[in-house]
Amino acid sequence: MPSRVDAAGKTPALRATLAACVLGASAVLSVATSAHAATATAATPLPRLDAARIEAAASAVRADPDLGGVRKESTWRFRDSTQPDAPTPPLPWLVALARWLAESGRVVVWLLAAVVLAVIVVTARRWLAVHGDPIGRRGARLPSHVRELDIRPESLPADIGTAVRELWLAGERRAALSLLYRGALSRLVHSYQVAIGDASTEGDCVRLARAALPPPRGDFVTALVDAWQLAVYGGRPLATEHVLRLCADFDRLLPAVATVAPGAQAGRR
Repeated sequence: MPSRVDAAGKTPALRATLAACVLGASAVLSVATSAHAATATAATPLPRLDAARIEAAASAVRADPDLGGVRKESTWRFRDSTQPDAPTPPLPWLVALARWLAESGRVVVWLLAAVVLAVIVVTARRWLAVHGDPIGRRGARLPSHVRELDIRPESLPADIGTAVRELWLAGERRAALSLLYRGALSRLVHSYQVAIGDASTEGDCVRLARAALPPPRGDFVTALVDAWQLAVYGGRPLATEHVLRLCADFDRLLPAVATVAPGAQAGRR
């Protein structure tokens, strides 16, 4: 039967053996675990790299403040003179205006031509009215009315100056001036062959009379027409002395004479 001293001597040796077994088992287990992990890693395939992944990784690197980020720099450099400047596009409203003018150019030309023609016709009419030949030389029909005024000799009194004086002193001022103006037009047309037409204005009559008559008679016609225009169109009262002077000079400066030939009229001047 073993003693108590032998059992006590065997206990440390047993403990050492057990510790060595535990350490060996742990080592074996660790090696197995590492081998299994390596085997699993080798069996798992790595993710495939493509352009999108590479660009995403590069963007993450650029956005990292620790790596400096992205920095933009601007510098000056000489302009290349060999390259032409890019043409500046025309303004839209200018293009529209040019297109409208091109489309309506024909209408504008016709309108301008019509205006020029009208000016030529009016100018020619005025020139013929002033510088035309006398009525007797042209053989034209004598007008019976000038702008609704009756200038026929049979519609007028024989002594026009005296009749105008009586009307004026009787207070019939407008009738007196109308008779005076009508009488002057009748004498100019029928006695002195002045080329007055049925549409001639007061200004036309004055120009025609001054061109066909000597200065005393032409001046008298001018003064008579001025008095008529001031009273009728201007509404200005005339002095009685001025009107009576026109009545007195009427038969003296514009006497009723028979129709004369153009050559005889020059001798009367």
